[in-house]
Formats: sequence, structure tokens, C-alpha cells
Amino acid sequence: MPNRDSNYWVKKLKLEPHPEGGWFKEVYRSKETIDDSALPGRFTGSRNYSTAIYYLLEEGDYSAFHRIQSDELWHFYDGDDLEIIEITPPGVLTKHILGIGTSLKALPQITIAAKSWFAARPLGQYTLTGCTVSPGFDFQDFEMASRQTLLSEFPQHKGIIERLCRE
Repeated sequence: MPNRDSNYWVKKLKLEPHPEGGWFKEVYRSKETIDDSALPGRFTGSRNYSTAIYYLLEEGDYSAFHRIQSDELWHFYDGDDLEIIEITPPGVLTKHILGIGTSLKALPQITIAAKSWFAARPLGQYTLTGCTVSPGFDFQDFEMASRQTLLSEFPQHKGIIERLCRE
């Protein structure tokens, strides 16, 4: 078995830098679409049924707070556990642990609800995950958090917001 590290996965999977931090590659986009008339009003235009990516974060990097308009399922593949911090629209903060490591809280799959703000950071050298989005991901549905906006909306979570926002 090859010595797997983050560089191994970046090369093997042909990952590219992601705007929210880390590395990614889209590996699935359903050919069929859902007409916008059948979708909730938060969507503008039709969407693919589902999309999936590989996503990798390395030690010291993080996925900055962002949100999308669909539910997102995270799947653990390799490396160390990943902490995913979710802030729901009412302001409830949950720290999820994605992985199969020693933490009793670790789960190999978790779901982040549509419209929740979320960020992630590896709890070791790297974490390779997969993310499945339905209705499918579209950058029109992606919103990177402004630190000031999140702090004004959720001042009770100041510490984590300051650590995991890029602006």
C-alpha cells in the first residue's frame, strides 16, 4: 500500500484549490435536473438532482464559514478526524466530528442542513472527505460569510467566528 498523505491524494485525485480553503474535485453531477418551478423559492433556476465532490483539508488550513441552499452530506474517506462547526439560522452552534478516530463523537457521515453556516478544520495532518449535495450544488447558492455579519448576528460565537472566517 502506498504511503498516503495529503500530497498523495491531491495528485491521485487531481484536486484543485477550493475558494473556501482546502482542495476539491467535482466527481459527480447528475444529468437530470429539477425545474425551478418544483424547487423552493430560495433557488433561482433549475438544479441537478445531486452533485458530489472530493474535499481535502490539511493541518493548519480550514474551510471558512459559508452556507449553501441545499443539505450537504459529508462522508469520511481517509486521514484524521474533521471538526465541522455548524451555526443554524436560529444561532445554535454544533461541533460535529467526522471520522472514525478515537473520539466517541466521531461519525463517518454527517449532514449539514440547508442555510446553516458551517466551517471545518482537520484534527490532525489531513482529512479526505466527500460531500454530496442535493439539490445539486451551484455557485449561485454559495455564500462566503463576512466576519462582521456573522459577529453581528451571532455575537455569542465570537471566538469560533473570528478563527474560521477569512475576512
